[in-house]
Amino acid sequence: MRPFGAPEKTFGGVNAETAGALLSVANDITLVVDAHGVVRDLACSSDDFAREAGAEWIDKRWIDVVTPESRDKVEALLREAAPDAVGPIRWRHLNFVLSGEREVPLLFVAVRLGGSEGRGGTVLGFGRDLRAVAALQQRLVEAQQAMERDYWKFRHAETRYRHLFQVASEAVLVVDATTQKILEANPAATRLLAEGGTGSLVGLAFPTGVDAHGAEQLNLLLAGVRATGRADEGRAELSDARGEVTVAVSTYRQDLVSHFLVRLSRVQSQVSTEVAPSTGSMLLKLVQSAPDCLVVTDLEGRVISANPAFVELAQLTTEEQVRGETLDRWLGRTGVDLSVMISNLRQRGQVRLFATTLRGEYGAVTDVEISATMVAPGDRPFLGFTIRDVGRRLAGHDARTTRELPRSVGQLTELVGRVPLKDIVGETTDLIEQLCIEAALELTRDNRASAAEMLGLSRQSLYVKLRRYGLGDLGSGTPAEAEK
Repeated sequence: MRPFGAPEKTFGGVNAETAGALLSVANDITLVVDAHGVVRDLACSSDDFAREAGAEWIDKRWIDVVTPESRDKVEALLREAAPDAVGPIRWRHLNFVLSGEREVPLLFVAVRLGGSEGRGGTVLGFGRDLRAVAALQQRLVEAQQAMERDYWKFRHAETRYRHLFQVASEAVLVVDATTQKILEANPAATRLLAEGGTGSLVGLAFPTGVDAHGAEQLNLLLAGVRATGRADEGRAELSDARGEVTVAVSTYRQDLVSHFLVRLSRVQSQVSTEVAPSTGSMLLKLVQSAPDCLVVTDLEGRVISANPAFVELAQLTTEEQVRGETLDRWLGRTGVDLSVMISNLRQRGQVRLFATTLRGEYGAVTDVEISATMVAPGDRPFLGFTIRDVGRRLAGHDARTTRELPRSVGQLTELVGRVPLKDIVGETTDLIEQLCIEAALELTRDNRASAAEMLGLSRQSLYVKLRRYGLGDLGSGTPAEAEK
């Protein structure tokens, strides 16, 4: 601190009122403290601050109007203002307590009134309001913390993208748009373009690692992207005839400098695709080329998809003619076979070797066996049908049946003259009826309700005939009990 050189000459004629006015405007607040450390008077340069602190601090000890951690600093200020104190006067940061338990930061210094001789031990405390400075400091700290959070966020993002850049299977290059120098290259790019798949591409001019014609094409591609700013693609042949690559180029700006982002990927040849097809593609090819008919329908039997074998067997030309139609349109017993199969699929999930016929669009009838399953992938289940032509297999069976029929007919003709015609016809009718019921039960896998529907009978009539011919294990119960 440097005091005035001639205070007597400068302030000798200043009266008390003028001195008080000078002290009140020299600082934000001026305290008058007696020898016991009690605040006897104060002056404020701001009316707002005077209203907040004015009368509350008068006649209170200075250490009682500050926060506990500031009391030692008040005692230090009073010691430094003692007549026998040596050393410089220091400014100290004090936190004063206002009404409502609010705190206000002030920067204070204490000076004994009358110099070293003192005047009744009175001390003047000069304070400066630090609230504006504290608010600025708080904003600075918050800004620094926000910057630090953003810095670490960017560092983490950079780490993630750097890791992705390094482990990506696609070759990626960052190229200076002006000089076409390679600034960065990931390991996949090094393996693809560098000689022998090793070394560094950084610092080389792009394009590199391609033949002369490919380099010319890529230079034109880069020039076009540089001029228009729009991403574009091209192709180039790698040097040493190592295959063809697709090159995708886009541009971006960083630090006011334009860069190219170049992505290179090998063109998958038809040979490599055929050598290692995916499981899904193999299965699809199998379905399309299978000799058996494969049909997919919804739960109502409407065709969603069918393979070429079914289209051919139905005497159609394209799959579009089949799609959306009901499968029942081509099956032998319209309204019966499909409903029987769908009923069994809903109950059991599968049907195996269901014998029926399939009618073509031009009248051809083919004996077929159908196996089916229900698939429920989520909310849209569907039915899959495998239809196999068994006409040749049944031809031998029909031949054996034809050879056995004459014997049966002969036995019937031997009865002529011995048995009335009415009895012969009745016995023959019973035999045919029994065979039809057995066939219906076999087709429906002993589902008697479906068999009755297939034969055009009521369930009661079917049970009567079953008892008549001794078919099935009906016991002595009612039809309803037997069905259970």
